[in-house]
Amino acid sequence: VQLVESGGGLVQPGGSLTLSCGASGVSSDYYAITWFRQAPGKEREGVSSIGSAGTTYYSDSVKGRFTISRDDAKNTVWLQMRSLKPEDTAIYYCAAKRGTINWSRRGLYSNWGQGTQVTVSS
Repeated sequence: VQLVESGGGLVQPGGSLTLSCGASGVSSDYYAITWFRQAPGKEREGVSSIGSAGTTYYSDSVKGRFTISRDDAKNTVWLQMRSLKPEDTAIYYCAAKRGTINWSRRGLYSNWGQGTQVTVSS
């Protein structure tokens, strides 16, 4: 399994950014892809997940601002981030596991990407 994130960068508060996660070696039939983020000095937290059937999940902190989607033909999952806040600043990682049960529990994931930095600052 290989996961590669891209799309991070510097954006002003209120701005938008779209991250992508390219996945190989996973079957879209039963793998869920989840975005996590880790800010300096904080634990890695689940942000959003999408299951094989397209069911989506969001943390309360991003609900209504972030949208997760997937294109199985391209083996890619996107995270559209809008109305970004300074507290969204973190390294964003994508991870894969079977199913979406307990999607935000990072200990259940063994497949991780290298991460992409998102900085929200004026």
